[in-house]
Amino acid sequence: MKAVRVHAYGEQPEIESVPDPVPKGPMDVLVEVGAAGVCRTDLHIIEGQWADKSGVELPYIIGHENAGTVREVGPAVGNIKPGDKVILHPLVTCGLCRACRSGDDVHCENSRFPGINTDGGMAELLLTNARSVVRLDAGLEPVDVAALADAGLTAYHAVRKAVPLLHPGTHVVLIGAGGLGHIGLQSLIALTPAEITVVDRSAQALDLASELGAHHTVEATGDHVEAVRDLTGGRGAHVVLDFVGEGGTEAEGVAMTRDAGSYFVIGYGGRVEVPTIDIISREINVIGNLVGSYNDLDELMTLTAQGKVALRTRTYALDDAPAALDDLDAGRIPGGRAILVP
Repeated sequence: MKAVRVHAYGEQPEIESVPDPVPKGPMDVLVEVGAAGVCRTDLHIIEGQWADKSGVELPYIIGHENAGTVREVGPAVGNIKPGDKVILHPLVTCGLCRACRSGDDVHCENSRFPGINTDGGMAELLLTNARSVVRLDAGLEPVDVAALADAGLTAYHAVRKAVPLLHPGTHVVLIGAGGLGHIGLQSLIALTPAEITVVDRSAQALDLASELGAHHTVEATGDHVEAVRDLTGGRGAHVVLDFVGEGGTEAEGVAMTRDAGSYFVIGYGGRVEVPTIDIISREINVIGNLVGSYNDLDELMTLTAQGKVALRTRTYALDDAPAALDDLDAGRIPGGRAILVP
């Protein structure tokens, strides 16, 4: 099969022919990839940021946002069958450890993460297991939802955690309305009654945020922290969702958070540096967010089937993966996601 593989950190991945994956376990599922999302994490992988954490041996296939059609299943699989269209939870989990049994499969003690620490889905085929597949509603196609497998799931997970804090009369600020942020915004609108302000440096992304239903938009031109504080009566937001997490948004996000409020870190690459006296005296919460659970993905697919969440995408052929990665890195896909179609 054809696949996109990283051979050396700091260099563009190569498109080459590799052997097809073969199901071996009773719960294995072989999926014909119909669409693979291109994520900023892929850029970080290529840069080498994940090298120590993943421990993966090069070369390997990247791609952790995947959807497609089931081609083959192991003998113990009963929840899906060949021909089913599915989206794949990014983790392949065991189902037996305490985390899995608690529904916290994101922290499975025996998980594999295709595209991070084992071969991923920027290829024609991907091997996963029955615990990772969510059957798509008849009205959904893999190309329309692939990026929801990670970007959408991560955004939804953060919003889902913030829901108890966002009762009527609260204010939430969303930093970054791009690939993750525009999904987080739609999730906020679907799940909460909060007043929503979106901050972004891209006028195009802010236009999209307004179109999707944001109550206020603020262009990040230098005085955006003050603008947010003005919109919140000088107190700051009850919740700040930072979908950027680098380039200064870390300090800005904390400054936009009101006393006793919560700053959610979703994007990454920077550092959150807050004096402990400020955390205590202001009694603020700093909350980390990893990718969501299987149940989060199932809920997100329900919202998508209902038309409450939709991706803005730009499609590329698998052979054009380097161009898609370049466009993402250069900011040429504002307010949307790049999708590879094998």
